[in-house]
Amino acid sequence: MNVSAYWLAERFTGLREVAGPVSNAQVLAMLRLDRSDVQDDETPWCSAFVNYVCWLLRLPRSHSLAARSWLGMGRAVELDYARTGFDVVVLNRGLGQQPGPEVLDAPGHVGFYSSIEEDEPTIGAPGPRIWLLGGNQGNAVTLASFDSSRVLGVRRLREE
Repeated sequence: MNVSAYWLAERFTGLREVAGPVSNAQVLAMLRLDRSDVQDDETPWCSAFVNYVCWLLRLPRSHSLAARSWLGMGRAVELDYARTGFDVVVLNRGLGQQPGPEVLDAPGHVGFYSSIEEDEPTIGAPGPRIWLLGGNQGNAVTLASFDSSRVLGVRRLREE
């Protein structure tokens, strides 16, 4: 059976941080795969989750907790050609002016591409929404939507 990263990542849906001084051991293990000095699950872990799933499948991984580190992995593809099971998407993080994809040490977010929701264009609408399966989305592994204007890059980790 050929297992995709998305298929495996779905198995972690619902995994979440633990509030307070205790940490979720599984989230800590994901974080410590690439940075051994992490002390708790309050550390941003979206990239750790993607790295962990890729590590389990022996796919290329960034070895970094920085979401934008994924902009250098795999092959760049246009958002219109993104595929579930093959691609990760890197977003800028936060509101307001953010640097472009050429700035790798700025805040970001990364997750596995699920789909894009094309709405009928309306005046003032932000545009299509992109759905990502990722870690640290509301402090858990969830499927969440984001404004597609936040996309910095789509990266294909392996071909069919």
